[in-house]
Amino acid sequence: MNGDNALGDFLKARRGRVRPDEAGLTSFGRRRVPGLRRDELARLAGVSQHYLTRLEQGTDRNPSPQVLNALASALQLNQDERAHLTALATPAPPPREHAVASAAVRQLIDSFGQTPAYVRDRRFDVLAANKLAMALSPLYTPGQNLVRDMFRDPTVRTLFPDWAQIAAQSVAALRAEADARDPATADLIAELLADSQFRDLWTAHDVRPTRDEVKRFHHPVVGPLTLRRETLTVAGADGQVIIAYQAAPETPSAYALARLL
Repeated sequence: MNGDNALGDFLKARRGRVRPDEAGLTSFGRRRVPGLRRDELARLAGVSQHYLTRLEQGTDRNPSPQVLNALASALQLNQDERAHLTALATPAPPPREHAVASAAVRQLIDSFGQTPAYVRDRRFDVLAANKLAMALSPLYTPGQNLVRDMFRDPTVRTLFPDWAQIAAQSVAALRAEADARDPATADLIAELLADSQFRDLWTAHDVRPTRDEVKRFHHPVVGPLTLRRETLTVAGADGQVIIAYQAAPETPSAYALARLL
């Protein structure tokens, strides 16, 4: 779970989520596992059970692209999950230095005016934010980690009426965008695994990068807001993105957001 055998953990978790009937298999009698047995997945993917055992146990961590594609098809992975599987089968990257938002990017988000915006890295550390983002929530203050605060800061549960859904999305996005083999990321995950809600979500191995979508807030001063999140990739900045929130013009949310200026 902490990244030591990320590829094997992912394969085992996803194998447990595919029912035999979904894979076109006929199941007889009582089964000891909820999903596919190891021999069933091996047969569906066209690999030996011994080789699949080595992959799941982490004694072999370098499957060929052909094997990865066969496993992804047998596990019925979507495009995001396939990309994640491929990333897990590549050599671990060197430890990343602490990310910093460039002066140009900080100037850009400060120029957004009535649009709350912040910059985060692939580990979901907030690197920079404009004043309106920090007025929207202290969660968006530079130095904060969005996933840690999602589970450790009780005020976040009040801020987001759809907290359970957003928490699940945050964990799935962390898995998709971060690399659990990176030491700093592994430390963050190890810390958060002490929280049972995070642990349940993390061990589900859901993968879903951050999307542009509508999010509801309940601000302690201006009340409810419905804002659309836009995600902008910072070119050449190793996973840094700008997150900006916009309210539809001339709506109660737009007027409420203006009161935070």
